[in-house]
Amino acid sequence: MPAPMQGELQPALYRFKLGGFEVMPIMDSKVIRSGLSPSFGGEAQAAEVKALAKANRLDPDKYQHPFTPILVNTGKELVLFDTGNGALSAEHEQLKGRLPPGQLVARMAEAGYKPEDVDVVVITHGHPDHIGGLTKGGQPVFPKARYVFGAADFDFWNKGENVREARKFNRELYVKIVVPLANRATMIKPGDEVVPGIRAVDAFGHSPGLLAFTIESEGKRMINWADTCNHYAIAIQRPDIHLDVDDDKDKAAATRKRILDMAAKEELLVAGYHMPYPGLGYVERGKDGVCRWVPHSYQMNV
Repeated sequence: MPAPMQGELQPALYRFKLGGFEVMPIMDSKVIRSGLSPSFGGEAQAAEVKALAKANRLDPDKYQHPFTPILVNTGKELVLFDTGNGALSAEHEQLKGRLPPGQLVARMAEAGYKPEDVDVVVITHGHPDHIGGLTKGGQPVFPKARYVFGAADFDFWNKGENVREARKFNRELYVKIVVPLANRATMIKPGDEVVPGIRAVDAFGHSPGLLAFTIESEGKRMINWADTCNHYAIAIQRPDIHLDVDDDKDKAAATRKRILDMAAKEELLVAGYHMPYPGLGYVERGKDGVCRWVPHSYQMNV
């Protein structure tokens, strides 16, 4: 009798040492999205995007989109970057079928962490897939944590000025989920330190106040660039191509170029929220000047 088919199985937990820190990307969830084009480049660049996808042996008509929060244990504090989708699809009719249910807390438990273990929750920016796991049923999921929000990002969503139509519901979510936590939050700007070894970097564009973060311990250094690049081939090889969900498209493109240059020149390990899980890799600039994503293999395990 043949063995039964068991279905797809992908890893969702990965932990490594960075100097004296432990760093753990956690796959909160993933979704298959249709069409790298027109999401990237719109209709005007559809042929370019499809050709680029095929050149990278990718299906141009669908792609996997993971959501990857990161836990950093400094030895003194447990710091969580972003919170995944949480219960958004269950609690909001508009998001049913659009976002997968978040599994961050369950996967943290598999790795030995409880929500009350988290000391600091850092929100890189206010898009739904980053703030969705902050609360459930109106209650904070991480009851003992203090919060860190980017001041520019908080002001943008809280004030609600110049929010484009496609982001109006996003703004409603932000006001409902994030704003009530402001009295437990520290507002930071680029250059500010979150905890010793973790510092904010200007990544404005994808969200008006998006922050990336350098993480450094005992001479080992990496960058969590969050949503600076949202696809490991298209956004890195062609950072000039606009993405439909970028709030300030020209600034987002300029930021991609700057952060890619930084990662390549400084030979940084990169963690990206939407990079193929575990979302870790390096940026390599070829002789042709084009940047490419080099997935992490065992560099942090030896």
